[in-house]
Amino acid sequence: MLASVVHIQPLVTIRRERLLPIPGKVTVRKGQKVAATDIIAEVDLDPKYTLLDVARGLGVSSDEADRYIQSSLGSKVSSGDVLAGPLGFLKRVVRAPFEGEVVFTGEGVILLKRESQIFGLKAGMPGLVAELIEGRGAIITNTGVLVQGVWGNGQIDAGILVGMAKRSDEVITPDKLDISMRGLVVLAGHCAQSEVLMVAADLPLRGMILASMDSRLATVASKLKMPLIVLEGFGQIGMNSASYKLLTTNERREVTINAEEWDRFTGKRPEVIIPLPAPEDMPLPRETFTYESGQTIRALGSPYWGKIGRINRLLPDETQIPNGLMVRAAEVKLENGSDSIIPLSNLEVIA
Repeated sequence: MLASVVHIQPLVTIRRERLLPIPGKVTVRKGQKVAATDIIAEVDLDPKYTLLDVARGLGVSSDEADRYIQSSLGSKVSSGDVLAGPLGFLKRVVRAPFEGEVVFTGEGVILLKRESQIFGLKAGMPGLVAELIEGRGAIITNTGVLVQGVWGNGQIDAGILVGMAKRSDEVITPDKLDISMRGLVVLAGHCAQSEVLMVAADLPLRGMILASMDSRLATVASKLKMPLIVLEGFGQIGMNSASYKLLTTNERREVTINAEEWDRFTGKRPEVIIPLPAPEDMPLPRETFTYESGQTIRALGSPYWGKIGRINRLLPDETQIPNGLMVRAAEVKLENGSDSIIPLSNLEVIA
C-alpha cells in the first residue's frame, strides 16, 4: 500500500518547482540567488481586450485606415493617446480609451489589451535558480531544515523565528503577543481565538507556525496577509515531538513559511524551511514509500493524533477497529513505549 509521506528533516536538499498557472514571463536567470518573496515569473491572469474600429472612427475604408494607424504592435499606450489619424479638415483621430498595450493592428482595427494587475509568482524559498522552465517558472534549490504541515493560508514570507510555546500543546492567547514581536515569525501550540490572529496581523508578524487551530478560525486565517501554517490539524492537537524539537532548537534563525495549500495529487504541502549549509552531495528526500516494518511514522487519527512512533509489523489481514470497520492496520510502538494497533490510513511515514 502506497504510504502518505510527510517531511520532517533536520538537514536535507530541498528542490522546488515553482510554476505559473498559465504561460507568462520568467523574470530570473539560471544561477541567480533569490529570496523567498522574490518574483520569479509574471502573468496577467485576467486580460481584457477592446477592439477599436479605426475605419469607422476616421470615416474611411479599412485599407485606407491602416495608413493612418500610428501605434505599432506591442506598444504601450496611455488613456487619451492618439492611436490613428489625424485625418481631414476636422482632424479626426482615434484615441486610446484606457492604459494598455496594442496587440493587433490591421484591417481597419486596433486590438487593445487593458493593463490589469499582474500576478507575480514568488520563489517560495530562498536559494539558487537551478533550472528555468520557459514561460512558466523555475526550479529553486537549497539545503536546510524542512518541516511540512497540513494546512496553509496561501501566503509566503520569511523572518526570524521566536518560540511562544513552552509545551507543544500550549494554547496561545492575545496577551502573549506584543510589539517586541513585530516582524518576527511566531511558533505556538494551539490557537482557539480569532483575536490572536487579529493581534498578529496588526503588529504585524511575518508569520505564524501553529501546532493546531480551531476549525472556526480557518476563514479568518485565510484572509491574513501574513503566512499561517498548521502542522497537525484542526482541533486541539499538540505538535509532534520531531517538529517541535527541530523548530525550537532553531529559534532566532531566519525561517521561510510557504503556506501553500496541501495538494494530495502532487504531494505539495505547506512547509517551513530553515536554510542551513550542507555538503554538496546532500540527498533529496525520498517522496514515495510503501508501509514497512521499522518505519518512523506520525499518527493522524484520534486518540493518537500527532504522536510519533515506529511500525513494529504490518498486520497480515484486515483488522476490525472500534467503529466496526475492517481496515489494513499496523502494530505501532509509540514514543511513550506503548504498543497500539493503528489503521494505515491514519499513519504518515516521516521521511
